[in-house]
Amino acid sequence: MDWQKTVVWGMIFIVIGGLAIWAYGFFWAPESVVAVTQKWARSGHAAAGSVSFARWADDDPPEIPRACAKCHSMDGYLDYLGADGSASEQVDEGVLGVSVVGCRTCHNEPAQELTRVSFPSTVVVEEPTQSTNCMACHQGRSSTEDVEAAVAGLEADAVSDDLGFINVHYGVAAGTLLGGDAGVGYQYAGRTYVGRFEHVVDYDTCIECHDPHSTFRNPDQCSPCHLSVVNEADLGQIRSSVVDYDGDGNTDEPIRREVASFRETLYAAIQAYAAEVIGEPITYRADQFPYYFAGSEDQDLTAGDGYESWTPRLVKAAYNYDYSWSDGGAHIHNARYVMQLLYDSAEDLNEVVDVDLQAFKRP
Repeated sequence: MDWQKTVVWGMIFIVIGGLAIWAYGFFWAPESVVAVTQKWARSGHAAAGSVSFARWADDDPPEIPRACAKCHSMDGYLDYLGADGSASEQVDEGVLGVSVVGCRTCHNEPAQELTRVSFPSTVVVEEPTQSTNCMACHQGRSSTEDVEAAVAGLEADAVSDDLGFINVHYGVAAGTLLGGDAGVGYQYAGRTYVGRFEHVVDYDTCIECHDPHSTFRNPDQCSPCHLSVVNEADLGQIRSSVVDYDGDGNTDEPIRREVASFRETLYAAIQAYAAEVIGEPITYRADQFPYYFAGSEDQDLTAGDGYESWTPRLVKAAYNYDYSWSDGGAHIHNARYVMQLLYDSAEDLNEVVDVDLQAFKRP
């Protein structure tokens, strides 16, 4: 009967429609606002009590300075974008109070249309992906040019009162990723440096490897190629290169260990240079301001013990050594670039102190 056929076909369409809706929700539909908010709340961008955002909370008034507001507050970044109606690519004023990186930081028209990133080196990179907003802040605040300007006209090994430690700043992942194309590390004249680290096509930008809301990395995305990766901790064990860069005969160790060997050799060279050439011992502590101290490792050193006997040669090496600690994912973002910086710094110090680099292979 016709009405029975109508019912049957109606049920078929309902089932097909239900399956279509389920498939869309499972495979294509964006995450719910609740899910995204929960992810964001666990991220460093939401950590209102962290030093990144609360650094100025006890100041009177509690104002994030104009020079810092771009990356340490939502309103500062909106000002930088020109989303507040002001000129773009500049911050016009500081921001009062504590302001985390919230939804509107990236979910606004200027941010979605951003296709270029200006680096501290004055290099401007075209980046037609949504990673531009990540790169705008995670790039450091110094570059080769800043170091060169500081040491210009000074004798390489003469202590100068005009010199001090130059801090690249923190979270310099974009600078590492782009390598020599951005020039955020100190690049020695006459040497060539690798450019952007080209990963596989589907995982070649910030938000293809990091969840854009939680910033976490999903090991399941890595494991098809990196078979040893099962969980987050395994990401530190990644290695693709068969080159024995540090010459220890071990080509199975993770690439971060190769980077660490370069770093350890440079640190020993820095300490030898400070003791033998300058006559003032030096100690580095990545988690304690001002990072370089006048004294030995076993001393109780405070901010008042900051290192002051700087020469141009030491400024360059110290900058790159600190840079290698400023990007916790440097071994993933661009290991070859960081090893080049560390090697060249050690090689430069080798001009005046004994640094054994014979086993090392510069990438």
